[in-house]
Amino acid sequence: MTSPVRHILVTGGVRSGKSAYAEARLAAEPAVTYVAPGPVADPQTDPEWAARIARHQLRRPAHWTTRETDDLAAVLESAPPAVMIDCLGTWVTATIDALGTWDEPLEHWQGDFEERVATFVAAWRSYRGLAVAVTNEVGWGLVSEHRSGRVFTDLLGRVNQQVAAASDEVVLVVAGRALVL
Repeated sequence: MTSPVRHILVTGGVRSGKSAYAEARLAAEPAVTYVAPGPVADPQTDPEWAARIARHQLRRPAHWTTRETDDLAAVLESAPPAVMIDCLGTWVTATIDALGTWDEPLEHWQGDFEERVATFVAAWRSYRGLAVAVTNEVGWGLVSEHRSGRVFTDLLGRVNQQVAAASDEVVLVVAGRALVL
């Protein structure tokens, strides 16, 4: 007998439908903690980001709880029945921001970054509820010509690989269509 799918990584391009797919996978759950892993949406300093978060909240079922935090491991360790993390790309940028500037040499903060990734992946692996993480697929996208674009792409690609290795299922969403890998 196979064990149930508990850890799902949903990946795809921007506006691919990956978040809607993840929400549909969790729709029947009685309680879901939705995690927006990044900066808390401040309507005064970033009205576009705040509006985007608000639109996403309206789309989700009313009984879902929303948490805005970059401490993904703590959310998983608090053991809610089901978790949706949307998205790991936002978490990577928030983590880099928390560790220092994008312009510093990578070796100044890469160790701390890798430690945070390891902490998250360990919590992901040990989480016993249903967990769905959404991420942007960077392996087949264009790499920005500037340094910060390359740093982001490289780091998110490594995070995606580690989370995929710790997941029961990986799903690629393209144009709203899902392919289980």
